[in-house]
Amino acid sequence: MQGRTPNNGKVSLSLVQSGDAPVSPAPARVPTIVAFDRKELNLILSVYGRKVVQGDWRDYAMDFLRERAVFSIYARMSERPLFIIEKVPRLRNRQGQYAVTNQQGRILRRGHDLAQVLRVLDPHLVVVG
Repeated sequence: MQGRTPNNGKVSLSLVQSGDAPVSPAPARVPTIVAFDRKELNLILSVYGRKVVQGDWRDYAMDFLRERAVFSIYARMSERPLFIIEKVPRLRNRQGQYAVTNQQGRILRRGHDLAQVLRVLDPHLVVVG
């Protein structure tokens, strides 16, 4: 019976655990990104929606980067946004983490409270706290 295996010619395999198994590398550290939370997005989108209804704005873009979150507002499809709303958490304890910048790069308003900062875009809006 040489050449034959037990179990009617079927080969049986078994798993063997080895102590020298290759070690997988540690998972790469995922870089953290800055994003607007739900409350912040609600504030931004409510101002944006009013301006769209008025016909002033037509498009927007959001970018979530390592050090800042950006909401860009466009009058029509163009290369440069009319306004940029930024959230930079590292400025939280200084000038404030929120800023609105115009098309030329000039900071129109900066502060700690997003609702107050957004008033520069819609001055007739009354902030209810």
